[in-house]
This record gives sequence, structure tokens and C-alpha cells, in this order.
Amino acid sequence: MKKLSALIAVLFASASITVFAQATPATPAKPAEPKSATGTATKPATPATPATPSAKSESPSKDAKKDEKKKAAKKKADDKKAEKAAAKADAPKSADKAAAKKKEDAPKK
Repeated sequence: MKKLSALIAVLFASASITVFAQATPATPAKPAEPKSATGTATKPATPATPATPSAKSESPSKDAKKDEKKKAAKKKADDKKAEKAAAKADAPKSADKAAAKKKEDAPKK
């Protein structure tokens, strides 16, 4: 029985030591106080200035040439597509004509 009471005493002693040995929490930070209006007045932001074009005259001409080349290439591609579409449209007609000829050539019974 003495061992049990000694064990309980040690348990409470160690628990109390750990509780009191813990560090105290830090005080919470105070919120920032607003500044008084006695300082200088704030100025509104200045609007952004528009960008000025570069002084180089070569850049626009290069861009214009590229645009012209792209337009020409696009036109060629469109022409090729149109030709292919026309050929496809003509193909069924010629196939219909060939089928009609076969029917005519077929022996009549």
C-alpha cells in the first residue's frame, strides 16, 4: 500500500512540475493604430502615359512584308482548296456519267 501511495505521489508531483514548467504564452500583438490625418495629403496616382512608337523605320516595313507574304500564302492555299473542292464536285458527275454509259451498254433482255 505504501508503494501505491508513493507511486501516486510521484505521479502528481511530476504532473504538477510539467504544468508549471511550461512556458507562458506570449501576449498577442496589438492591432496597428491608424495614423493621424495631420501628415501630408495623399495624391492620386498619375495615369500611365501611352507608349510611343519606336524611331526605327525598318520594323514596320518588315512587319508589312511579313503580312503580305502571309496573305499571299493564304490566298494560294485557298485557291488550292477551291480547286480540290471543284475537282471533288466534278468527280461525282463524271462517275454518274460513267454509270449511265454502263447502263446503256448493258445488253437488254
